[in-house]
Amino acid sequence: MTQTPDPTYQTDPQSSAQPTSYVQPPTPYDDPASLHPHQRALLWGVRAITYLIYGFIVAVEIILVLGFLLLLFGANSSSSFVEWWYRNLERVMEPFRGIFPPIELGLAGDNEVQSVFDTSVVFAMIVYAIVGIAVYTLAQWLTTRIRRIDVEDREYQAQMARERQAYLDRASAERIAAAQAATTHQPPPPQT
Repeated sequence: MTQTPDPTYQTDPQSSAQPTSYVQPPTPYDDPASLHPHQRALLWGVRAITYLIYGFIVAVEIILVLGFLLLLFGANSSSSFVEWWYRNLERVMEPFRGIFPPIELGLAGDNEVQSVFDTSVVFAMIVYAIVGIAVYTLAQWLTTRIRRIDVEDREYQAQMARERQAYLDRASAERIAAAQAATTHQPPPPQT
């Protein structure tokens, strides 16, 4: 019965009876750093886009609220800031214009500017708020999913480390046992 040589040992060419050095065996658990690298990248990308959309919605809400207040208090549109703000308000109100008629409240102060309660702006604020809540909820779900993937990856890496250590301990024990067997089964030295 022939015994196959153990690949974890390199033997001295002159003396094939005893191993001289130990070579680290390749571990069978060559694992990636992450179980879900593509899924993680996709989730991070979608989450980034979601937060950009959420930031846009927050900016739109700010434009709507301030525009509503400027209309309500009858801000003078000859002011460059108010004119600029009304232009921005018109852009974000494009899908909602004409849904409800504005309610004119009368002249505001000495400006001779009409004070307006624009119900279309209020409706737009409600719709954008609902969309903003939905987008924020999606962003939170994506964050939770990314955290869950991180936990799974950490658990997987810890399990792989334990298995790798058990493999190395087993290989070391086999090496020691082989070395002890080799020293006990050496032929007696030649007698002169």
